Amino acid sequence: MTGTTGTTGTTGTPPRPVIVVGSGPTGLLLAGDLATAGVPVTLVEKRPHHLSNLSRAFVLHARTLEQLDARGLADELEQAGRSLDRLRLFGGLTVALDTLPSRFNHLLVLPQYEVEKVLRRRAVEAGVEFRYETEVTGLSQDADGVTVQVRNAASASAADTAAAAATATAGEVPGEELRAAYVVGTDGMRSVVRDAIGLPFPGRSVIRSVVLADVRLAEEPETLLTVNAVGDAFAFLAPFGDGYYRLIGWNRARDVPDSEPLDLDEVKEVTRLALGRDFGMYDARWMSRFHSDERQAPAYRVGRVFLAGDAAHVHTPAGGQGMNTGLQDAANLSWKLTQVVNGHAPADLLDTYQAERHPVGRSVLRSSGGIVRLAMAKRPWTLALRAALTGFLGAAAPVRRMAVGQLTGIGFRYPAPRGAHRLTGTRVPDVALAGGGRLYEELRGGRFVLITPGACGDRGADARREDRLAVAHWASDRRTALLVRPDGYAAWASDTAEPGAVEAALATHVG
Repeated sequence: MTGTTGTTGTTGTPPRPVIVVGSGPTGLLLAGDLATAGVPVTLVEKRPHHLSNLSRAFVLHARTLEQLDARGLADELEQAGRSLDRLRLFGGLTVALDTLPSRFNHLLVLPQYEVEKVLRRRAVEAGVEFRYETEVTGLSQDADGVTVQVRNAASASAADTAAAAATATAGEVPGEELRAAYVVGTDGMRSVVRDAIGLPFPGRSVIRSVVLADVRLAEEPETLLTVNAVGDAFAFLAPFGDGYYRLIGWNRARDVPDSEPLDLDEVKEVTRLALGRDFGMYDARWMSRFHSDERQAPAYRVGRVFLAGDAAHVHTPAGGQGMNTGLQDAANLSWKLTQVVNGHAPADLLDTYQAERHPVGRSVLRSSGGIVRLAMAKRPWTLALRAALTGFLGAAAPVRRMAVGQLTGIGFRYPAPRGAHRLTGTRVPDVALAGGGRLYEELRGGRFVLITPGACGDRGADARREDRLAVAHWASDRRTALLVRPDGYAAWASDTAEPGAVEAALATHVG
């Protein structure tokens, strides 16, 4: 579906509240959230409209599945993928997931393109305007909005005309301008949006010449995900579900440029080195090399422009946290943009996106980098450190829970104001509600949920808020009043649930 070109301008009220640039998982979730909440949104994507099977991401962690459950999508994805309740990392270290305090106490193995398929359908049904084959060439912003310069297939073909040729001779690029109140760049590691707002992307390449290949196997692996590091080699093997497997491998002794040709023999060799055998690999439908970077933008917001997903942070694939972190960025930002655009919250609510998500991105960079460095340990002291860490995590339950919470995303909490209730900023699990319901069903539609003791009635559930607030009661005899944000984190809580305090909290957070 390709949207039509509307009237554009550079001053006055922007015709589009939000433009999202990039239709990967992060952009699709964000755009779908906005449209579902009634915010008109245009999604700009330079690629043509088709699904790619060149996935690098293969897993959904518990926190991401909870976010998708709040959108009514998790059960469908669960049926399409395969669950794994234990994840082996390196040196015999196994992470048990079946004790997670979540409805999704496992890891879901599912190629990224399957996730994109579901998110794209939701975005289309919600009314997102898609602009495929439309490339952002620059942007500028002022006090009232953002002007985005784009070049699409139509304007590119116009360059063949004599008039466009004369324009090109004069040094101008034929194109079009779009105007929005806010722009979100979800356009990947080489983000044009990030470059346009002048943000650096500091960091470095951690591993060069990582090989990727989609292959068939004559011998099926014993485990759903196969991963190991031995000496100078590392390999990860995961199923697509269509008979092909994705191999991600690295051989320290084969450090060559990404442009160096790659053949199946080299793929087999790195697999044998790391996994002990090549499983009879054959029929490679795709092979490539890439380098793995660790980078993070110093800010996720400049004025009216935001960054999310790989445009804001990239890291090694260790732990499978990349797509998950981007989807959680989108879940954090979408409800805040909705509140501000719809006039229910002041613009400074948007400052909390940086305050909450930048530290998470930094933490993921450190943890994924630590995993890959320990996995590739070679020197005696690093091998000793890896052995000690493996033993420590196996013996110390609190440390193990903290590590698993960070890996799966359920352990992160956001900063809370001084003097706030201890629950403020924490992830709220999928608690049972009176009448047989559960929290994440009530969160659907991007609403806040106020959970109160049954005797408190439905205070605050008036006509002014019914489109963005659901009121529910604990299934238990719990006495706490809890206001849950649309992204499933506690906005406010009180152990006394005084009527005036509840109304003040609703006025502050829901509007």
